[in-house]
Amino acid sequence: MSSFVLSIILWIVGLFIMYLVITTAVKDGINKSIIGQFFEKKYGIKEDKKSFLDSDLDNDK
Repeated sequence: MSSFVLSIILWIVGLFIMYLVITTAVKDGINKSIIGQFFEKKYGIKEDKKSFLDSDLDNDK
């Protein structure tokens, strides 16, 4: 029974690592592609979006 639980845990960890690799590859692939660079030059970078998590009670100005 313990080998079954261990195999499930290793399978979940493997899927999580695969998720991280794929998301990083997709983000870098889009940003470094010719079309991604074209859209970045034409429309600018939109990474400065404010989130509701950015304004917490300790950081009010």
